[in-house]
Order: sequence, then C-alpha cells, then structure tokens
Amino acid sequence: MLGKTERKHFIDWLAVFFATGFGSGYSPIAPGTAGTIVAVPIYIFLTFYCQVNIVGYLAITLLVIVVGSIAAHRAGKHFGLIDAGQIVVDEIAGFLVTMTAISLSWPSLILGFALFRVFDIWKPWPASYFDRSVANGFGVVMDDVVAGCYALAILHALKFAQVI
Repeated sequence: MLGKTERKHFIDWLAVFFATGFGSGYSPIAPGTAGTIVAVPIYIFLTFYCQVNIVGYLAITLLVIVVGSIAAHRAGKHFGLIDAGQIVVDEIAGFLVTMTAISLSWPSLILGFALFRVFDIWKPWPASYFDRSVANGFGVVMDDVVAGCYALAILHALKFAQVI
C-alpha cells in the first residue's frame, strides 16, 4: 500500500507521463510535432481497429481534453512553467478534434496533420486568447482544441467538396 507521499508522487508521474505524450514531448526537435505524431496511431487505433462510432470518438476526445487539462496543469507545476515545451497532450487532443468524423485515409491523415500544425503554430483568435490569457492546464489544451476546430472545418469543407 502506498502512503500519501508515494501516491502523490505516483499521480504526478502519471500526469507528467500523459502530459508529455508518453514521453514524446521530450523530443529535442519539434516536441509539438512529436506529440502530434503520437496522436496519429491513437486516431488510427480508434477509427480502424476499434471502429468507434462518432459518439464514442467524441467521448474519448472529450476525456483526453479533460484529463489532458488536469495532467497539463500538474505537469506545468512539475516543470515550473505552465506551458512547458514538453507538454504535448494538447497536440494529441487538438489532432483528435481535427480528425472528428473524418474517414481514415492517407490524404486525410496528411492534410489533417498539416492543417492542425499550421493552426496550432499560427494560433488565430480565440486560440491566441487561450494561449496568452488562460494560465492553467485548461488554457494549454484549449488553444490546441481551437486550432483543431479550425483544421476540422477545413477538412470537412474539403470532404464536402469531395476533395478528400
């Protein structure tokens, strides 16, 4: 049985592990891109192997957003910086948002990945608001969720136009 201190350390370790995208956030080159790369097999697993329906997909995505916000907040305290570069669970959440109701194909994966990264880096409003003004784990994750919404809108427009 773990004591109170050991439980806290274990929970902090789990939070940091999840917030860093299972360690991908420690990449010395483009940790945000590394975190997004981790999201790709998660998306493939959910849509191809598990074949979750839209309700299940949205529930899992919401769970990643909520748990990711909590984990990002704890990890921010661990790193001493609210939006430390190692925290990439926001990229995982944002990419899952991007790919909502998008059929699995190489063109949709590549385009979704690229669009999400562009909007995540650009941070058009209100993503910029969450990035600059909400100084907690929720703000860390929400700017990427907003970026994912922008990318999602473009992907669905391309899907509607039968480009993908």
